[in-house]
Amino acid sequence: MTGASAPPSSTNGPSPYVAVLWDMDGTLVDTEPYWMQCEREMAEKYGGTWTEEDSLNLVGNDLLDSGRYIREHMGIDLEPAEIVEELLDAVIEHIRREVPWRPGARELLADLNAAGVPCALVTMSYLRFVEPMLDALPPDTFATVVTGDAVERGKPYPDPYLKAARLLGLDPGSCLAIEDSDVGARSAEAAGCTVLCVPNHVPIPEGPGRLFADSLQGLTAANLPVRG
Repeated sequence: MTGASAPPSSTNGPSPYVAVLWDMDGTLVDTEPYWMQCEREMAEKYGGTWTEEDSLNLVGNDLLDSGRYIREHMGIDLEPAEIVEELLDAVIEHIRREVPWRPGARELLADLNAAGVPCALVTMSYLRFVEPMLDALPPDTFATVVTGDAVERGKPYPDPYLKAARLLGLDPGSCLAIEDSDVGARSAEAAGCTVLCVPNHVPIPEGPGRLFADSLQGLTAANLPVRG
């Protein structure tokens, strides 16, 4: 992968992008371990089977798609929507105790806001799952929020990122999306965004619209990577 992170520059300088569109799980916060634990506990509760590989296969997916996968692969007699709601309840309890921020994420968010670069949250999680994290950030950190229950087609379709750009009144081609999964990167690419991939739990293949960084630490509005 092509390393894209640059040495820190002065904060609040001009940004090469008109807006930054953020994935949440694995990018802004690392709730994946919470999900994986709750999935294992669900399998134990209902006598199903579940593996780490199954958990990793769900990273970045639309929640109802994940519910269908869990029903099939865990082998439990619950409807996908019931699975999603039960898992959401369990994971939200973890988040209320501790929000697991990713390194450098809040610092980059603060710098983008100080530089006047609007940010959008684009996540396949539902609004009630997102709210505890929004409550832990300064008001108006995000100019708009697009959640999985607000779009008909979730990632990897382009709909979530197209909706975020539309709500901001901006061309997605002038926006940077930050993602931690191939599913999310495909969604942002299909919408026309440049994608900064910061792999976390799963690898992300290279692609023509993709830049890579090992971490968000040290990144500012002014030194976000660009395609050369």
